[in-house]
Amino acid sequence: MDKEARSASSSLVILDHADLAAGKDLTEDLKRAFGPSGLGVLAVRGIPAFTEQYRRTLKLAHSVAHLPEKAKAQLEDEASMYNSGWSFGREKLGDKPDTSKGSFQFNPLHDEPGTDELRTKYPYFLPKNRWPSEVADLEPACKKLGCTMHEEAVLLAAQIDALCKKELCGRYPHPSMDDLKTTLSGTMKCKGRLLYYYPVEGPVSEDSWFGWHNDSGFITALTPDMFVDDTTGEEMGNPDPRGGLWVVDRTGGSTKVDIPKDCLGLQCGECLQVITGGLLVATPHCVRAPESPPGVRAGRVTCPCFVDTGPEFPMLMPLHTTRAQVVDAAIDSKVPPLKDRWLEDGVSFAKFLGDSFKRYYEWGSAGSGVDSNTKDEANDNPSKKAKLGC
Repeated sequence: MDKEARSASSSLVILDHADLAAGKDLTEDLKRAFGPSGLGVLAVRGIPAFTEQYRRTLKLAHSVAHLPEKAKAQLEDEASMYNSGWSFGREKLGDKPDTSKGSFQFNPLHDEPGTDELRTKYPYFLPKNRWPSEVADLEPACKKLGCTMHEEAVLLAAQIDALCKKELCGRYPHPSMDDLKTTLSGTMKCKGRLLYYYPVEGPVSEDSWFGWHNDSGFITALTPDMFVDDTTGEEMGNPDPRGGLWVVDRTGGSTKVDIPKDCLGLQCGECLQVITGGLLVATPHCVRAPESPPGVRAGRVTCPCFVDTGPEFPMLMPLHTTRAQVVDAAIDSKVPPLKDRWLEDGVSFAKFLGDSFKRYYEWGSAGSGVDSNTKDEANDNPSKKAKLGC
């Protein structure tokens, strides 16, 4: 990776929250970030109380990750395929359990999302929340942070609508769909994932903490990362500047992306690529562990929040768009090709995730060098479960 690596600090598009909130036209900035020549990720600065909110939440991750095993077991939710509460070793790297990280999943908007009927039909999409009594501050911290992240994703959705209406003149949104801002404003499907990456001993590979994958949903909100001493939980600096989030840039090289500490990140998912006809493009990304000096045990904490639609949302291209326009826009290096996962126009979001999971699992099991991580609710077989996040 090092020979290909470039700093993304100068090319990361940074928006101002006040401009987003005021509805200022930021569509050209959005196009630079999510369009064919962008990184597929941007940052937003100036969100009131955001830095305080995310730091408070991330600092609690060490306590959750180091709860007694009995307490963590009580937080597991097998019925939801571990999409609520604690999950560790339930994901697959090819056909092997992933023990490099643990995660605590929650819905910041609703403790009991959706209806009984929908939860029964899609238990992995709309699970009920589980909160640990041992970490009393976790619930209010996660909910406050997650609501802020959802609100910012909705503001970005308004810019996506504006860009598409400009560039796709009368073809977006598809007549059977609401615009994205309306859809995401009222969504029940919003999932935070408080991730704790455990220290890696010895030499590391480029994707040693989280394998190469695309976000298969709509918009992923990201906190900056935080490194902690795994023994004490005290915050520390990144012991290796190569450790952290990497993306495949539009030339096929690997680029390190550091979300500034006072910014929220927003990432483009593959569903956006479909509903915009390839105007916006998702980017493969991974997480690399740092090579720490002897005696240093560095953990990494972050909290992505996946802001998506309901499971039966139809993934429809804009009118008069071809399938080739959508799949040819994809960056397929390091991940299973989109054309093998988005099988036809109009398939449901749930169907797309299931097909994506199967291809990622086959891809990883075949020894392609890419793990099987894909979007979190992607299959109804908990023994072969995979998740997405960074």
